[in-house]
Amino acid sequence: MVDLNDDKKNCPFCDPASSSILLANDLAYARFDLYPVSPGHLLLIPFRHVASFFDATGDEQAALLSLVHDARRLLDERYAPDGYNIGVNIGAAAGQSVMHLHLHVIPRYVGDMEDPKGGVRGVIPGKMGY
Repeated sequence: MVDLNDDKKNCPFCDPASSSILLANDLAYARFDLYPVSPGHLLLIPFRHVASFFDATGDEQAALLSLVHDARRLLDERYAPDGYNIGVNIGAAAGQSVMHLHLHVIPRYVGDMEDPKGGVRGVIPGKMGY
């Protein structure tokens, strides 16, 4: 069992600096990813320290999804991407390395990879093609 209180002490997403917040609502905020996959890569993060999307309240989930729309508008204006990937890693087996829920909004650009067919299926190498 994960001790959320211990996790919160070292959490990089708790108590965000106001200067890093690009968008926010009452329950969640958006900031740039410090290790972006592409220009404009955003993280959408609930203010409350919760490990998983499934542990978030319905209101928190709705707040995050509302920010997805706001993020798209901001990214369309600043970066004009050709597409998007939206994803969340839940648990270490799925690649979650920070145990504070966060959604990735990853702008995609024509030519950023040779064949993007399969999109998020690429989290397991060799599984994109079908």
